[in-house]
Amino acid sequence: MRTGFGLVLLADQDIDLFRCYLGIMKIATYNVNGVNGRLPVLLRWLEEKQPDVVCLQELKAPQEKFPEQAINDAGYKAIWQGQKSWNGVAILSKGYEIKEVRRALPGDPEDMHSRYIEAIINGILIGCLYLPNGNPAPGPKFDYKLAWFERFKIHAASLLSEKIPVVLAGDYNVIPTGHDVYKPERWIDDALFRPETRAAFETLVGQGWTDAIRKIYPDEVIYTFWDYFRNAYGRNAGLRIDHFLLSPQLGSRLLQAGVDKDVRGWEKSSDHAPTWIELTD
Repeated sequence: MRTGFGLVLLADQDIDLFRCYLGIMKIATYNVNGVNGRLPVLLRWLEEKQPDVVCLQELKAPQEKFPEQAINDAGYKAIWQGQKSWNGVAILSKGYEIKEVRRALPGDPEDMHSRYIEAIINGILIGCLYLPNGNPAPGPKFDYKLAWFERFKIHAASLLSEKIPVVLAGDYNVIPTGHDVYKPERWIDDALFRPETRAAFETLVGQGWTDAIRKIYPDEVIYTFWDYFRNAYGRNAGLRIDHFLLSPQLGSRLLQAGVDKDVRGWEKSSDHAPTWIELTD
């Protein structure tokens, strides 16, 4: 269909071909909050939006229960690291080979949480992460969050030293600033917004990473998560906790970014919405 501005609106099945023609790569991150229980939502979103690469968090499924066949039938290859009942991360790719690099964050061989997986896709190293929530804080869970964060910062710095294109995408469980949360005064003592958490994120970004969403939308109110309680989605009482950090080699290639907010309103959807970026060749 042609618009009054001379633009052609493409059918969904043509979107991926058009992006490929223009040399555009769409990478998304999505905390699915249970990959099997919300599989119909995930598959519907994949069909409608056709991202090229997807980082998933909170699979909440053991390794052998990941729905590989359904993902393959949707046109995607996948690597994943599952964990019974909790955590779990995966990377999906449509049209590109996946070369797995690692499936655990370095620095603590005794940490059995499935929170990090890394692969090279189309010349880009993609790290998919699910940073610990940390509540209640203070306490052991918050200590684990900060310790994990320190390990992550060390690994991120090592990736920057390689001077290669890197995307670190996922659920960071970090509200970076008061601009990223509805009524920030209510979150002062929460592990996602405590000064230690925000300082760790600021130090991480200060290594030389680009916060992709904020580069495209420096001043807009943008959320990626809405709680199930108190009609948070209906009131747009959300948080921005799903982030893309880009290495300097990708800063100039960032074309667009956004949040598929409507997906949060679908029946039996996750409390997160898919967040995405587009990169040019």
